[in-house]
Amino acid sequence: MTSCESGDRGQGFEVTEEFRNRVIRMAWEDRTTFEEIERRTGLVEAEVIKVMRRSLKPGSFRLWRKRVSGRTTKHGKVFRDGRQELKRQPGRRWLEMDQD
Repeated sequence: MTSCESGDRGQGFEVTEEFRNRVIRMAWEDRTTFEEIERRTGLVEAEVIKVMRRSLKPGSFRLWRKRVSGRTTKHGKVFRDGRQELKRQPGRRWLEMDQD
């Protein structure tokens, strides 16, 4: 078990290659929220960003940051709130009629 997995969040935490690869894979996935990553790994968003910064090439890191910064799906509450807002909008009736 790594210090990250045990909940020890010191400045210089060490991670295994397998754990780091798992975090990177989840971070690149559009539908895996930071909340889900935290639930599965114990790493908060800032720690995921640190892992990504240390593990990726500078250009790849910038591309990833640009990608996740514009994605509401990476932040569960923002995503859920947006979906609720869509459900409240008038004019959705045509979507429901297409499903008949």
